[in-house]
Parts: sequence; C-alpha cells; structure tokens
Amino acid sequence: MKHFLLLISLLSFITLQAQTKQIKILSSEQTIFGDEKFPGAQILIGNVKMRHEGVTLDCKQALYYKDKNLFKAVGEVVIEQGDSIIQYSDFANYNGNTKKATSWGNVEVNDKEMQLKTDTLHFNRTEQILYYPNHGTIKDKKNTLKSNKGTYYLKDKKFSATTNVTVVNPDNFLESDHLDYYTNSQLAYLYGPSTVTNLKDSTKVYSERGFYDTNTDVSYFVKNAKLFLKDRTVSADSLYYDKRKGFASATNRIKVIDTVQNMVTKGNYAELYELKDSLFIIKRAVSISVMDKDSMYVHGDKILVTGKPEKRIVRIFNNVKIFKENLQGKCDSIHSSQETGVTRMFKDPILWSGKSQITGDSIQLLNNKETNKLDSLKVLLNAFIIQKDSLAKDNFNQIKGRNIYGKFEKNDLKTMLVKGNAESLYFNRNEDTQKLETITKEIASDIEFTLKDNEIEETKYFKKTEGKTFPPSEFPETERKFRGFLWRGDEQPLTMEDIFVKDNTKTKSKKANIPEVVKKAKQQFIDETQKKPRAKFDIKNLGDK
Repeated sequence: MKHFLLLISLLSFITLQAQTKQIKILSSEQTIFGDEKFPGAQILIGNVKMRHEGVTLDCKQALYYKDKNLFKAVGEVVIEQGDSIIQYSDFANYNGNTKKATSWGNVEVNDKEMQLKTDTLHFNRTEQILYYPNHGTIKDKKNTLKSNKGTYYLKDKKFSATTNVTVVNPDNFLESDHLDYYTNSQLAYLYGPSTVTNLKDSTKVYSERGFYDTNTDVSYFVKNAKLFLKDRTVSADSLYYDKRKGFASATNRIKVIDTVQNMVTKGNYAELYELKDSLFIIKRAVSISVMDKDSMYVHGDKILVTGKPEKRIVRIFNNVKIFKENLQGKCDSIHSSQETGVTRMFKDPILWSGKSQITGDSIQLLNNKETNKLDSLKVLLNAFIIQKDSLAKDNFNQIKGRNIYGKFEKNDLKTMLVKGNAESLYFNRNEDTQKLETITKEIASDIEFTLKDNEIEETKYFKKTEGKTFPPSEFPETERKFRGFLWRGDEQPLTMEDIFVKDNTKTKSKKANIPEVVKKAKQQFIDETQKKPRAKFDIKNLGDK
C-alpha cells in the first residue's frame, strides 16, 4: 500500500512538472484544428499570444504543436522575458521542452544596456545565452560592436565575439579576431590579434592578448604588445597605456624605435610620457644609433630620452659602455644632443679605436646631422693615446698633449691632431724581422697622424723642439711610460654583449630587486622631467581563454 501511494505521488509530481512546462495559449482571434497541410498543429491567426515559464511571445500567426510542446510564430514576432530583454523578428520557433528559441528575419534584441541586430538568433533560456551565427551588430551607450559570430551571456552582460570583430566609438576603432565585451561596463578583453586606433591622431596599440577600457582609453596588453605613436614605436612583452594621460609603461624585451632619428632603445622596464616627449628605460638598457651596417650600442644603468623630434636629448647614467665594430668606449655618463649632434662623455672617459686607447678629462663625439654618421672627435685636457706593442708585454707607443682633435671618414677615424704640448714615444721594429731596433721620443707643439685600418700610417710634427732616437738598451726604463700613463685594456668591450658586463663586480642575478631599481630610476626621471609618475593599472579577469 505504501509503495502504491508513493507511485501515485511520483506520477502526480511528473504530471505537475509536465503541466508547468506546457506552452499556454493566451489569445488568438481564430483557431483552426486538424488542418491537412499542418497535421497535428493548431493554426492560430490574429493577435496570437502565448506564455511559457516567464516568457511571453506575440505574433500575427502561429502553428502550435501541443504534443511536441512546439510553437512556430510568423509575422511581427515579439518575445519578452520579464523585464530583462525584449526581442523582435519576422519568424521564430520556440520549444517548450528545451526552452530554446530560434528567431530569424530582422532580429532585434534590447535590454537595459544594449541593442543587438542580426539575421538569425538562437536563444537558450536555460543557460540564458543568445547566439548569432552570421553577422551581428551590438550598440550600447558608448560603442558599436560588429562581428561575424557572437554569444551574449545575459547574466554577465557579456558578448563573446569572434571573426572580424570591430568596436567603434567617436574616439577609437578596435579590430580583433576574438574578444569579450561587457555592455554594462564597456570593458573589452582581447584574446587574438587586436588593434586599437585613435581616430583623432592615428596612434595605435596592438596586441594578441590583453585588456582595453573603452571609457578611459586605458589598455594593458600581455602578448606581442606594440604601441605606434607619431614618431615612436614601442614593443614589449607587456604594455600598459593610458591614452588620455599620454603615459605608457612596458616590461621585458622592450624595443623603442625612434622613426625620426633612426635610433633604437632597448631594455626590460620603461616608462614613456607622451605629452612630455620623454622616455626612461632601465634593466639592460641600451641605445642603438643606426649607422649604415655598423651601429653604435651604448649601455648604461638607465637611459633618459627627452625633447621633441630633431631636438631630442639622450642622457645615459652610470656604468656606461659603448660598442661599435671599430670604436668602443666607457665612462660614467653620457649627454647626447640630436640638435647639435654632440655626444659628451663624463667622468673617466675612454675610447678604443683599433689598437689605440684614447683618454682625457672630457671626450666629445660629433655626428653629421644630415648623414647621422660620426664626423669628428674631441679629447679635451690631458689627452693621451696609447698603443700596446704586440710583441712586448711592457712596451707601449704613446702620444699625449693638451687636446686631441680627430676626424672620421665613413665612420672610421682617419686623422688625429694632438694640439698643445705634444709628446710621442715609439718603439720601432724592423718591418721584416719585427725585431725592436730603436725607441724614439719627440716633443713638439702639435702632432698630426693619419690612420689606415685603425693603424697609424703617417706622423707629422709641428714646431718640433726636441727629439731623440735611442737603441733599446740605452733608453731608461723609468722613461718608457709618460706621466699619467694608465693601460686599461682589460676594460675594453670586445663584443656587443660585453657592454652589459659590470667591471669589478659580481654578475647580478636576473631576479634582482627590480622595484628598488625602478624607484631610483623613476626619481632620476622625475628630476629631469619634473613630472610625477602615473599609477599603474591592475588588470583583473584576464584568465585563460
């Protein structure tokens, strides 16, 4: 008896459930039963209205298959789900068992945040998902989104759009292969090749994964990120960009190309202040001046680039090293002006050209502004040139004087003039046997010498006052080095990678305390630009897709 009552209760529950799922016809002007053309269907004509579990459907005509719980609507179809959405179309099929609707013909959906237009739309009421398989247009208060395919999640107010996706507003134009767009916040999360173009100044941001806020023009990209400005291109592993504030920060494998000055700056952390025309970069920072096929690489702990095109100033601070195929250098800091073409090296500056070591209190390199090639060299006060004798450990050819002026041809040193109190010391070898034959010491007001393949080919003395040649055995050991002599050959960067090696310090771990380095570099940059750094953006909800 108990089992019988339990069975009755279960059947009653199933019957009740079936009743609640059954489509209910609320009205129609005319109903036709058992038509031969539509067997098993009720033909409803005129002001047709049905209801099913929180949704109502109005239309001009319909076919209702009661046994299948299927409703086919024709003409001015309106589907309403509470106060969440209202949908219009020419035709619609609604299945009461699966709670799925398919609409086609001039489909339009409206909710509080957006309007969707498409030709065909699938509506899964159980999952609260709308899907269009072929071209859709979404408009909200801010943007117009178009895509070939798209899914709208009613609960999250989110469109997941794929294939030829565009998001347009009066300020920007976004193109993507795949993005998620939230109509209630106007935020876009990008999961494929995407470009945001500013319609006012044509600046662009590109990435293959990232975030973009259409309200604030803030973007944060984390895969193949690139920023295209009027005269600069920035690429990095990750990039934050606030268009309205003109501020960008980049991290890891950064490359900044100055399209006006033909200069490239690299590093692993950078901040760019667009409105100030300023850039600062640290962590393996290097500035590269493109000179035909022989570029010049300059590394320092931090690099600051300020000023408008044609008037840029490059400052490189601390542990500066220079590498060029035929010219290397080292100093504490560098100041380079694009307007004047003058690069100044400060604090213990030194250059190596071929076998020559060149030092002085101050060293200047001058570029030809039209060709962007090295034009001349100035070594001011206590100028000193040293060449090591390749066959003797302690013998060095030496030239010193007050100042040295050099001239470049095709980026190679061609002539050098030692001006004022010039002295020279040469260890002369037999050209055939390479045996040391004599040692010559000369004193003159000026000395000029010509180089070929970075070797001294010809020497001229002006107003020579004293000079003598000695057999090697008769030349005093104490006079084999001029006063102020210091050989620094072990400091010379022999390859481009050598410019990143710190002298007399242990190599730091790649996991250095970057925030502290950034803090110090930022302060230096603030001092230069008198501009406070912007706060960073903390991206959320950018999970795996």
